[in-house]
Amino acid sequence: MSLHPTLQPYADAWTHSIEAISELVTPLVEGEWNRRTPCPGWSVRDVVSHVIGLDCEMLGDPRPIHTLPRDLFHVTNDHQRYMEMQVDVRRHHTAPEMTSELEYVVIRRNRQLRNDSRDPGTKVRGPLGTELTLADSMRQHAFNVWVHEQDLRTALGRPGDLDSPGAHIARDVLLEALPDIVAVKADAPRSSAIVFDVHGPIEFLRTIRVDIQGRGTLETAPALGPAATLTLDWETYVRLACGRVSLEAAADRVKAEGDPELTSAILRNFTVTP
Repeated sequence: MSLHPTLQPYADAWTHSIEAISELVTPLVEGEWNRRTPCPGWSVRDVVSHVIGLDCEMLGDPRPIHTLPRDLFHVTNDHQRYMEMQVDVRRHHTAPEMTSELEYVVIRRNRQLRNDSRDPGTKVRGPLGTELTLADSMRQHAFNVWVHEQDLRTALGRPGDLDSPGAHIARDVLLEALPDIVAVKADAPRSSAIVFDVHGPIEFLRTIRVDIQGRGTLETAPALGPAATLTLDWETYVRLACGRVSLEAAADRVKAEGDPELTSAILRNFTVTP
C-alpha cells in the first residue's frame, strides 16, 4: 500500500514543514514558548498546540472534551471556538510535554501516510462537521502547517522556507481566492483586468479578468492597460492574505497603481484565512 501519486506533494510539503517546526521548537526554553506570534491571542505554545490538534484530527482522534474560558478576546465565532479547543486544552503544558506530544503525533502521521491507499476523492471529516475530499483535506492541511511554520519563524526571529514545498502549495491556495476577492468582494468594474506582480523567493505575475457578467477568472497572461496593478513581495503577500499583518503596517511594501478606490477595496478584502 502507498499514497496516491496526486497526494504525495501534499504529504511532502507537510513533512517538510512539520520537521521545520520540530527543529524550531525543540531547543526552546520554557519562557520562549510564551512569545507572541502573528496569530491574534496565540503564543508559540498555542500555535504548536494548534498544529498538534490539526494532525490529531487528520488521524481521526476524538476531539478533547473541554470548556473554553469566557475571557478569550480573540475567539469571536464558531470556527475560532472550534480551533481554540485543541489550543486551550494544552495551554498549561510544559515544554517537554509539548515537544514529546509533537514528536509522537508526527510518528503516527508518518505511519498513517505510509499506509494510506485511499483514493484522493474519498470523503473525510472536516472542521465543524463538514465533509471534503481527502485531496482537499491534505492540501489545506499542508497549507495550514506551512503558514504556522511561518508564524513561528516570525515569533522566534528565524526567517526561512519561503520557497519550500509548502510555500508553493500556499501560493496555489491563495491564488485560487483572488477571483472572488477582486470580482465579488472588491466589486471590480466589469470588463476590467487587475494585475498582481509578486517578487521574492516565489515570483509570479497573474491577471484577474472580470467579464461582462462580473465573474472573475485567474490568468497567467499579462494585461494591457489594467484597471489596477498591485506589486509586492511574496512574504508580504502571504502575511496580508493570511491576516498576519495589517494593511497599514504593510503599506510601505505594497505598490498600488491605477484606480485608487479599486486597489483600496482589494487590499481591504485581501485576507482569506478565517
